Amino acid sequence: MAWRLQRKNCFGALACEYLAYLDDMGVSSWDAADGSNVLGFLGSLRSRWAASSMWSAVASFRPFLKFTARTDLLDALALARARRHHDIIPLLDDGGERKVVDACGHGVVSARDAAVTLLSLSTGLRACDIRSLRLADVDWRGGTIGIVQQKTGNPLMLPLAPLILAKLADYVLRERPVSDAQETFLRLKAPHIASADHAAIYVIVGKVFRASGVKDVKVGTRALRYNAASKLLRAGTALPTISAVLGHAHPDSTNVYLNADTERLRSCILPLPEGALR
Repeated sequence: MAWRLQRKNCFGALACEYLAYLDDMGVSSWDAADGSNVLGFLGSLRSRWAASSMWSAVASFRPFLKFTARTDLLDALALARARRHHDIIPLLDDGGERKVVDACGHGVVSARDAAVTLLSLSTGLRACDIRSLRLADVDWRGGTIGIVQQKTGNPLMLPLAPLILAKLADYVLRERPVSDAQETFLRLKAPHIASADHAAIYVIVGKVFRASGVKDVKVGTRALRYNAASKLLRAGTALPTISAVLGHAHPDSTNVYLNADTERLRSCILPLPEGALR
């Protein structure tokens, strides 16, 4: 709730700053505002905002411009070309991944926790989509899941490895509390409903990693999403295919995972001409 309040205050603050900027520029009527004012306002922010935070400023400013129904101002906002800053997330090495899979496969953790972690590890599903996965979304005979992603609204169908399907079945048949809830994964304690938010998925994944003996890496569904994408990339999978597997709304979103593929990045470096360092 505090985060939402802070975000709401940011929306209002930027709108007020923009109106004050228009006043300083001598723009006294809304009809007189144009795209150059939008770009000028964003330029004024760059002296106070870090370059890596400008994406957040643009994202927070956009709802106000949508409210005004001025498409010309929204078009100008797009010209700012603010890019979201992504930290490079270290990948899980093969030994650590094998420990996690072994722990899930040999009953070191519950079937629920194993299924949640394996889903995140192998498919790169977002935490919100794992949390909202319904029983009806699982095709038991076909070994697939079909969902509509919460973030993008796009449909997505993914195959399930036999171990994931087995742990899902084990959880549904033996562990899952009796409940009318449609979601697959439920709270262990009453009321037996889906978790309130995706933070519960983060807790489950962390618990499984600790139980498997992998304690020296930062884990969470975002890190495992990077891991899944990078494995596909190292295997030579085309970016549009990875984009489809991860359920990105736009194929360009997948480019961020290139920063973790060190070997492929090295192959893009051109050799220095002879004598260039003299």
